[in-house]
Amino acid sequence: MAIGRPATMALNGMVSTPHYLASQAGWRVLREGGNAVDAAIAANAVLNVVMPDNCSLGGDAFFMIWDPSKKEVVGLNGSGGAPEGVTADAVRSAGHDAMPERGPWTITVPGAVEAWGKALEQYGSRDLDYLLIDAIRYAAEGFPVTNSLHDAINTNRSMLSADPSAAKQFLPGGNVPAPGSILRQPGLAASFREIARGGPDAFYSGKIATRMIRSLNKAGSPIALDDLSRQSSDWVAPISSDYRGYTVYEMPPNTQGLTALQMLNIAQGWDPATLPDASAEQIHHFVEAKKLAFVDRDRYVADPRFVEVPVEKLISSEYADQLRGQISPTEAWVDASTTAGAGDTIYLCAFDRDGMAVSLIQSLFRGFGSGIVAGETGIVMQNRGASFSLDEEAANSLQPAKRPMHTLIPGMIFDGPLPWSVFGCMGGHGQAQTHLQLVTRMIDHGMNPQEAIEAPRWVAGPDTAEDPVNLLKLEPEFGEDVADDLRSRGHEIRWTPSLSSAMGHAQAIRVNWEHGVLIGGADPRANGYALGW
Repeated sequence: MAIGRPATMALNGMVSTPHYLASQAGWRVLREGGNAVDAAIAANAVLNVVMPDNCSLGGDAFFMIWDPSKKEVVGLNGSGGAPEGVTADAVRSAGHDAMPERGPWTITVPGAVEAWGKALEQYGSRDLDYLLIDAIRYAAEGFPVTNSLHDAINTNRSMLSADPSAAKQFLPGGNVPAPGSILRQPGLAASFREIARGGPDAFYSGKIATRMIRSLNKAGSPIALDDLSRQSSDWVAPISSDYRGYTVYEMPPNTQGLTALQMLNIAQGWDPATLPDASAEQIHHFVEAKKLAFVDRDRYVADPRFVEVPVEKLISSEYADQLRGQISPTEAWVDASTTAGAGDTIYLCAFDRDGMAVSLIQSLFRGFGSGIVAGETGIVMQNRGASFSLDEEAANSLQPAKRPMHTLIPGMIFDGPLPWSVFGCMGGHGQAQTHLQLVTRMIDHGMNPQEAIEAPRWVAGPDTAEDPVNLLKLEPEFGEDVADDLRSRGHEIRWTPSLSSAMGHAQAIRVNWEHGVLIGGADPRANGYALGW
């Protein structure tokens, strides 16, 4: 297929991120002898500076790591829970009948920085102060504002204006920074310097913690120093499923990783030859699989420390057969309970010369998260608490210290005993759907990572409560014939611009072990590149 850019190929190491400055930071670390975990964290830190609408020190992160020396794949759950003072009764007493989408009650404990420290302690080869060099430079000296960042600030201007610290940081002089202008974040640079000197402890119990708590309490959040100091990431075993002879790994709950596996399990029962890629037949069947998998996601997926999630049943081939049998090839099922909402996230991946692989994802949830910057720290706080339910009977009910259901899912594909691809994307509820499209395009249709990423994309489900529940967003390259066919089956079609960021930003690296070649792709829906050497 014709694509906008070629796949990147290299022999010694590669990193792919949604912003070129972050890709360069990770590439620098690899060139200077760092490993894939080092490179991923350096790149992630830069993304906290140059894509502040998507990720921040105030957000969560998940790692999936392949350790070639131990020949094992591990996951690191770097998500935080609700503060002790954030209870369903407290939220209702504040005047909310349901969890608000933004604001102080949606702030959960940020887990990313603690996860960086834990990943480095176990697998890193460089110190954090070295890995934060580029992030500090871009925060202090500034970086050119991209069109996408300009648009994000402009879209969220009223929300950012309502928070004095956010307005000071992102609306200098009261104006939305123009594309190509320089955005400096001195408060964020100071926070990064504190972390470089004191490690994660500086964030969770040092000066940064004290400053964050003081400002967040003033903004109306009951988060306390004890909430921060108790934060601890968990090493977890990824869950997996077979897809046409390959093993696909996803993160376990509290993430929607099992949802991606469910969709692939359902798709495996269909012959790819009868569902050509980008055809109405394929899109319809895949969307219907998504709807059924999302019913289970919204019913079961939550923090396994608080509720029992029947993971093995949900990702079993027998259960997939049952679900597949419920799908009509000609009529779309209307699920009135469909969850609305988009999301803003970053995904990146890295591979080093020794074969270590990293799949990493970090987020604030919605664009600019809670809409609150923690005072002079320059740190945007996430709004992951918006995922909770005030219904005490719901699996994802709000409880102190409980982690919310997470849309964040880094992925890996293995061919036999070795990693074949690391992949993932941003996009909130669209992430599992894009995983399905990437995996099937690379495995069923032989596309390289860049081809699979640039191919036209669809995302099903409403973005807002006002959207139709059967909304199906399509990029225009699918064409009117495909759209008309899908309408005839009951889907509500909405066109997006070509390569729209609303369809998610994906990155992937694949390995040709026979020749020792890394093949990378980066999504032109963002501003990134896959860089290797």
